[in-house]
Amino acid sequence: MALDKHGIARRIAQELQDGYYVNLGIGIPTLVANYIPAGMNVVLQSENGLLGMGPFPTDDAVDADLINAGKQTVTTLPGSSLFNSAESFAMIRGEHIDLTILGAMEVSEKGDIANWKIPGKMVKGMGGAMDLVASARNIIVAMQHTSKDGQSKLLPECTLPITGLRCVKKIITDLAVLEITPQGFKLLERAPGVSVAEIQKATAGQLIIEGAIPEITV
Repeated sequence: MALDKHGIARRIAQELQDGYYVNLGIGIPTLVANYIPAGMNVVLQSENGLLGMGPFPTDDAVDADLINAGKQTVTTLPGSSLFNSAESFAMIRGEHIDLTILGAMEVSEKGDIANWKIPGKMVKGMGGAMDLVASARNIIVAMQHTSKDGQSKLLPECTLPITGLRCVKKIITDLAVLEITPQGFKLLERAPGVSVAEIQKATAGQLIIEGAIPEITV
């Protein structure tokens, strides 16, 4: 069975390491804040000017003035700090972010990412994604494996406007965990009950399959 968005977030949380500074992009990545392993010290950064972001608030703890980059209400942890966007992007461009987790509309087998614009549709701007993909030490993409009409979003080449070239290291979708290698997408794990053949059918780019592929555990 394919993972839901919370399942994707739980699996991504397994990629975190103690002491990491992590930026969470808009969409599925924001959910990772709710699944940080107990006892692990991870500092979450939001590009609108927050360091030390906590999980989403309960209904009785919502503060409408405290939001992440996606304008969702969030919480802060002890020791957190607030600052302006200039300081936030100085952290990003200064390569102080260990891991960036982003959503995507397309990823190529070379690690290119397209996640900011669909031609013909109005967008407010590219946001911070281009700075993040150019500066983060590690980039993981959280996304659906296919579009709503069943077309693969893991491609030989991106067809949408590019956000960054050869920057993605790993992709976690509703169907699989994949690593970008010089040869293409390497299949590392599959969603519970999802076959390798199903993943192969849903992947337009080069898919590398070596040995038995374990199921994702979340």
